[in-house]
Amino acid sequence: MRITDIRTRRFALPLDPPFVAAWDPTPRRTFEATIVVVETDEGLTGVGSGDTMDGFDAYRHLFVGRDPMRIADHVRTLETVTFHGGRYWPLEAALWDIVGQACGQPVSVLFGNAADRLCAYASTGAARSPAERAEVALDLQAEGFRAMKIRIRRDRLAEGLTSVRAVRDAVGDSMDLMVDLNQAWRMPGDIDPSLDPVAVRRIADELAELGVLWLEEPLDGNDFAGLAALRAGSRVRIAGGEMVRTVGELLALLDADALDVYQHDVVLAVGLWRGRMVAELARARNRWFTPHTWSNGLGLVANLHVAAGVGAGPYLEFPTTRRPGTRHGGTSCSPSRSGSTRTATSPCPDGPGSVSTSTGTAWRRWNRTVEVPIGGVGPGPRRWRHPRRGAAATGGAVSRPGGGRAPG
Repeated sequence: MRITDIRTRRFALPLDPPFVAAWDPTPRRTFEATIVVVETDEGLTGVGSGDTMDGFDAYRHLFVGRDPMRIADHVRTLETVTFHGGRYWPLEAALWDIVGQACGQPVSVLFGNAADRLCAYASTGAARSPAERAEVALDLQAEGFRAMKIRIRRDRLAEGLTSVRAVRDAVGDSMDLMVDLNQAWRMPGDIDPSLDPVAVRRIADELAELGVLWLEEPLDGNDFAGLAALRAGSRVRIAGGEMVRTVGELLALLDADALDVYQHDVVLAVGLWRGRMVAELARARNRWFTPHTWSNGLGLVANLHVAAGVGAGPYLEFPTTRRPGTRHGGTSCSPSRSGSTRTATSPCPDGPGSVSTSTGTAWRRWNRTVEVPIGGVGPGPRRWRHPRRGAAATGGAVSRPGGGRAPG
């Protein structure tokens, strides 16, 4: 079998009202998603999504004409390309989709089949008042979520800590709470000062009193020594690693014993194959692996396959941008409810490959979008035919506008 073509197409979904992210003061008025389609001479087609794939055309020739089943070679090639270009790991996701189809198995089974569903935590992303966050928490609790993540802006710490207290008062001990400081990396142009380790330690102490499960990205992602010192002296778990560029960075974090929770996103950071390897190493050291999933619905599913393969936990991130009083706002790959207690879970797709009939439904839902050229703004609305089933689609995407990556 040989790869005959690799196509990338980007789509934009208008957002009304705009999405005001807690980590970015600029309101997002569109959500963009780039879809990667890999075609073969035997009729199998793989689909992936996640990062923007900007600039990939210059490297397409490194893959076309090669056997899609030679995953190790493709991963090593992508690692060399990542040094010079962008984060092209959605291509690996599409290749694994082909491998799974060829083998007649879900990718999660090929990766270990440790679980067929994972408990989902609601990862909130919008900037809200403390009262609104508490109301959203109660709504999410009623829907079956047993855990929720809250983002705190470093320039509005008092309000952020008040929000955590308000949510804890609202839900009591019935939900686990996580807090994200989003300090490991920056949005383009953000040069405001970071919180220093002393300030972060004080925040961690307050969050420990509120029973927070983990504190995410509390320091610069390259400050391995600072993270290790914070972890050693903290009563709350330290999480991070979602956007590293290399396996070496993750191994350095492991060697420094800098994190309790490893969160590398397999379509944004180091890919599925390497991501699984580091997840197993983390688990061997009695650390948690629960990946960042804030790209789009197909990116979430790719992470779900790896997470289910190795048995991640205790939760899997389920991004949501919901507003108080609404039933749902977030990825179109919705979690299911499991058991009489209405626990929200994310079932792993059980069809061959990584794109299931459930995500096929998501493709059909997103059928009124604007196709835009890579790196530009295009005309439209246009409809795209699903490469496998012929359905009009753009990919099941979380409501994280702006395309590519987002904190998680």
